[in-house]
Amino acid sequence: MLNRRHIRIKVMQTIYSFKGGESDSFDKEQKFLLHSLDNIYNLYLLLISLLIEIQKKSEDYLDKTSKKHLATKEEKNPNKKLVNNEVLLMLKNNVLLQDELEQRKISNWDLDSEYVDVIFREILASDLYAQYMQTKTTSFKEDRAFVVDIFSDIIAPNDKLYDYLEDKNLTWIDDLPVVNTAILKLLRKVKQDALATYFLPKLYKDLDDKAYAIELFKKTLLNQSKFGEVIKGKTQNWDSERIASLDTVLLKMAICEIQKFPSIPIKVTINEYLEIAKEYSTPKSSIFINGILDKLVKEYQETDTLNKTGRGLM
Repeated sequence: MLNRRHIRIKVMQTIYSFKGGESDSFDKEQKFLLHSLDNIYNLYLLLISLLIEIQKKSEDYLDKTSKKHLATKEEKNPNKKLVNNEVLLMLKNNVLLQDELEQRKISNWDLDSEYVDVIFREILASDLYAQYMQTKTTSFKEDRAFVVDIFSDIIAPNDKLYDYLEDKNLTWIDDLPVVNTAILKLLRKVKQDALATYFLPKLYKDLDDKAYAIELFKKTLLNQSKFGEVIKGKTQNWDSERIASLDTVLLKMAICEIQKFPSIPIKVTINEYLEIAKEYSTPKSSIFINGILDKLVKEYQETDTLNKTGRGLM
């Protein structure tokens, strides 16, 4: 589920908040980093559980409307297409998913059900719902398309849900695009005979990604003075106070990758940190960082000191 860019962002945020030196213990910060990464999975489960709550809400809604004192014929014999949506039922009846929700204590919607109500009302008022409910018969393909549409058009962009998530965990706002993308990818590709583990994807694509996060964090901090001197040597005409603190962190991380990670191509490293700088630092940061890294790489190439092997040579 996690990609390398988001791992870099999490490492950047942790290093940026670190106030110690190379000789200090940073076990606490490393623990925070891993917790921050793991907490992305909680966000994923929270949003997946919201889909389950929508199915439950639709059952409750039909039950209440059918029991109204002056219920119409249509209300007494309602269209149960949403209640019986196969994808939503697949999520609701997934025992492994329910166990994971219980184990991680993801029960937010029990206490904060008003947010489920907000989403549900938006669904009922949408053209997507009106079109979906035109018939009482359905297919798995149609059910899947409807869930994809309500997630992408109603749930993901919902401002009240966004504010709620920000209030619960500030770092989730940075994680939200990654999680939303992962959920949509799973929903679009789910099949009728999907295994129970389908909606329990791995947080890391492989163990190398987790190791990469730890190594990038540790090696950057352990060599921060050395990397700082490298940066200083390439910014002699710059007032150090004018260099954004975040730019310094990004440069140290990029230099760390160039020097200490032989299998990562230089182009990948530079492109990734430029994109992160564009999103998180000043408007001119990417140009500044690109200039420093370009000079540094040319110097390494001229002195034949680039430590790259295998894929890193690409």
